[in-house]
Amino acid sequence: MRLVSDLKGAGYLTSTGSVALLGAVSWRSASQDSWLMVALIIGMLLSVVGMMLRWHSHRLDQKEKDKCDESSERRRMGRSSD
Repeated sequence: MRLVSDLKGAGYLTSTGSVALLGAVSWRSASQDSWLMVALIIGMLLSVVGMMLRWHSHRLDQKEKDKCDESSERRRMGRSSD
């Protein structure tokens, strides 16, 4: 399960890098119009924040699943010692 979590994190990091690269390519033309520059910056920020929120949500979900697995394992171990 750890591999899945690591892959999701790497995917979000890759997407964040792609936002930075696409923003860098657009920077010159957006700098000619202040509204375009504002839209570019806000769009980049929202994209990165969205990915961070999705990653954080995934981590919280994973912790919840781990807790459930531990509880289930303890119950199973408690029954087998009877």
